[in-house]
Amino acid sequence: MARTKAVLGAGARLSDYLSASLLARVYPAELIEQILDEYGVNSQRIRSLPAAVMAYYCMALSLYPEAAYAEVYSVIAHGLAWTRSGVAAPAVAKSSISAARGKLGSAPLKELHRRACLPLADPKRHPHAFYAGLRLVAIDGSNFEVADEPDTATAFGYPGSRTGHAAYPQAQCAVLVECASHAILGANLGAYRKAEWALCEPLLSHVNADMLLLADRGFNGYHHWRAARATGAQLLWRCAANRQWPVVRLLPDGSYVSAMYPDPKSRRSREGELALRVIEYSLPGKTGEPVRYRLVTTLLDHQRAPATELASLYHERWEIEGLFDELKTHLHQSRRV
Repeated sequence: MARTKAVLGAGARLSDYLSASLLARVYPAELIEQILDEYGVNSQRIRSLPAAVMAYYCMALSLYPEAAYAEVYSVIAHGLAWTRSGVAAPAVAKSSISAARGKLGSAPLKELHRRACLPLADPKRHPHAFYAGLRLVAIDGSNFEVADEPDTATAFGYPGSRTGHAAYPQAQCAVLVECASHAILGANLGAYRKAEWALCEPLLSHVNADMLLLADRGFNGYHHWRAARATGAQLLWRCAANRQWPVVRLLPDGSYVSAMYPDPKSRRSREGELALRVIEYSLPGKTGEPVRYRLVTTLLDHQRAPATELASLYHERWEIEGLFDELKTHLHQSRRV
């Protein structure tokens, strides 16, 4: 289907140059050059399309999703030159840009995100971002519409509908987020029907012992729990209200210590036992049938982490839903997919 070439508008705006300069502040050129060298894709001689500029260009595509490739490249080239008081690179052909993108690949960009996209909250300036000295982070997944093209349809797949399938293919995206700042610490994309945990588990490499990891229902199986515990982080996850947990020891605040096992046989032998604490509560002041919540946590000390505090704290997990709203609605605006 023929399409009208989209452009940025008449003349380059100062805000476009600032976009490029801000990218260079968040992702320093020295760091990009280092990663490109490590992956063996850095430019070996002066080219019209340096690999480092292409890294910035790939990031800028999300800032101008409806603009033509050459238009986006022009903004990045001029913007980076402006920050260095230099002369912008000459105009290049669209085919050259595509070839340079292919040579760059996705692996260096993933590594760049891992090193540069770090937590933003400071314990002294942002105490609400922490609990008992632990940074509050959350993990979850959501679906994003992608362009209705043969390659993306093959890679990601369509959701079903009453008429066959939805209008657009959808990619499943899992993210690890700092709750207070909405900073994305890790992200992973996969096919629409791919198991959510398969996308979330690799994100555990971004989790450490200084964090309290929040998660909604669906991530409380034995292998999920064991993998997350192996990071050294503390966990506070919601589970189904009808799930039965053995009561090992009642605690004064109404919670109780329980245990998780890989299978029923192991429960009898206690092989592979993982201790956890169960907290049950209902939200007050709601009309109709009360909504029952059940949380499981690795914070076993009821004095250090009272049940009422954890019940209140769990709702920080909803900050990740706010992030998805920002990505899908506010940043996307009304632009085409």
